[in-house]
This record gives sequence, structure tokens and C-alpha cells, in this order.
Amino acid sequence: MRVVVSAGGTGGHIYPALAIINKIKEEEPNSEFLYIGTHNRMEKDIVPKQGILFKAIEMYGFNKKHLFKNFKTVKCLFKSFKECKKMIKEFNPDVVIGVGGYVTVPVIISAKKLGYKTFIHEQNSIPGKSNRFLAKYCDLIGVSFKSSMEYLPKNKTVLTGNPCSENALKVPSATKMSLGLSSNKQLVLVTMGSLGSSSVNKVMMEAMDKFKTKKYEVLYISGKTLYEKIKDNKFPTNVKVLPFYEGLTGIMKRADLIVSRAGASTLSEIIALEMPSILIPSPYVANNHQYINAMDLIKERAAIMIEEKDLTSDLLVKTIDDTLNDVVKLRTLKNNLKNFKVDDSASMIYNELKELIK
Repeated sequence: MRVVVSAGGTGGHIYPALAIINKIKEEEPNSEFLYIGTHNRMEKDIVPKQGILFKAIEMYGFNKKHLFKNFKTVKCLFKSFKECKKMIKEFNPDVVIGVGGYVTVPVIISAKKLGYKTFIHEQNSIPGKSNRFLAKYCDLIGVSFKSSMEYLPKNKTVLTGNPCSENALKVPSATKMSLGLSSNKQLVLVTMGSLGSSSVNKVMMEAMDKFKTKKYEVLYISGKTLYEKIKDNKFPTNVKVLPFYEGLTGIMKRADLIVSRAGASTLSEIIALEMPSILIPSPYVANNHQYINAMDLIKERAAIMIEEKDLTSDLLVKTIDDTLNDVVKLRTLKNNLKNFKVDDSASMIYNELKELIK
């Protein structure tokens, strides 16, 4: 299979795109890929390291605060249509896939105008602006949440789940001993993504004395930048603080409870692993996506949520205690996550692509 893939800006778009690529490689090892991304975002560093042909276009999102900057955005957009048409025509793919981010707009529209089959995937509960706009230009749409389907054309939208979920199930479990943790104590994993959160970090530092008397252990992944500010503090013996952990999914499998943001990829892993969670949605993302994502789980009693504006050390520790000490609540959270599970998401997307190509 020859495939053009485009996704950019954040790991929430890039990693699902890579999960789709890896599934196609698994099924058809001789497949060839061209990844079209932006020239200045994280995909330019991540994708080439995977041995995938990467080509960049200069693209920017529209700026609401500085409207004059949009003249450059529009100029780059028109230029990118010409570049994308040339790249796609030369590569001559069987299908063109967009997995989110404004960079996908010229890629998918160019492919459609050239007559190629097109597929887009939406990770969030409420589709982003790019995917809503592209809905009329694509042949098929995959979504991660049932609730997304009401915003998109029903005749070409399929519930596929997030392809990262299938990867999560395959990741081997880490060992607690490798992190200096006890094998017979409950573990709370606290992580706010690779960069961390300064506001949540402040609350975690205030909570350290409260954790001291607990029977469970806490693994706090602070993020590299924040770690430099807190690494010299003395932490309780039942609290381990790390700047980063390679293969976080492996330790998720050993945790009894996770405290995290509510990004689409994180939620896909929580759902796949049936992981009881306390979600603290980031209020700083576009269209309040994380809050809306979290609410999908909250409505089904599949997660617990604390909004950042309400977060205090007392509330956080009390919520952790109340959850870990309530066996029925833990079981309910795990069972209700089953309502969202699509264990074979990447496989389902691969099968849909094969059908689309036919």
C-alpha cells in the first residue's frame, strides 16, 4: 500500500498517525509512506526518526489576537496547495490520510481534487475546526468517541476508536522494582504530559506532607522543566518524583489509579487499559477540548474529574484516598470504561482503508 499521511502540531495528532502507519506496516511490510507535516512543529523531529519519508510545508493556524498575521497564513495556505498537489501527484498514493491539525487542510483538499481516496481521523469528542471543514472533502471519517458522530456526516463516519489504544495493549508492563517502588503497595501515577503543569506542580508540592502518612505510593512525573525547580526538595519515602519516564504506558499497567490531563491519546490508553482515573483537564487547549473529552467519561461514571480552577492539595489527596479506599468505586470505574473500548482500533482503521481503496 502507498500512503500519504498528514498530522501535526501535537502528539495527540502525531502518535495516532504513527499508530496507523505501524499497523499498515504490520499488515503489509512492503508499504511505502510519505508524511507531510509543518516545517516548525514537533512532527519534523519525531517522524524522520521513525524512518518515514517526511516533507514539510510552511503552514500556520489563524491568529485571533493578531489579525494582521493572518495575511501570511493565507499566503502560505495558497502556496501549500500547489506544493501538496505536486508531492501527492509524484508519490501517487493509494490513499491519503489526515489525522488532525491545520496542516491536513491543504493535503486532504489537494488529494481530493486530484481524485485520490481520502480518510480523516478525529481523536477528540468534539471534532476540531480542521476536521469539520474537511468532512466534505473526504471519503471516510474515523472517530474515537460516539459523541463525535453527531457533528459529522453520518453516511461516511465510522466509530473506530483511537489507534493508540491498540498500541497500549501491546506495550509490556514495567516493573515497580525497577523504579524503586514496592510490589505490594497501591500505586498512584500522577502525570500532566511531557511538559508538565506549573499549576498542578504547585498543588503536588503542597500535597507532599499529606502523602507522607499514606499507605499507598505516588509516582509523580513532573516534566523536565519543572523537575529542575523541585529536584532538590526532600520528598516522603513513599513518593517518587521523576522528570520523565520512557514508556509511560508500561507503568500505567502497574498503577491502581492515574491522575492526568484529558488529552485524546491519554484517554485512549486509560480506556484501553481500563485504568481508574482522576482527570484534571487543561483549560489552556483550543475549544476546551480536554474538558469536553473528560465529560464523555464523567457522564458514564467512567472517570472522576477535578477542574483546575477547583484544584487544591486537600481536594486532590481526599479524592485519591476516597477512590483508592472504595473497592466498589474502583470496580465501577473499570467496568464503565468498557463502554468506550475499541480494542482493535488500528486494525479496524486498516480494514476500512482496504475497503475504501477497493
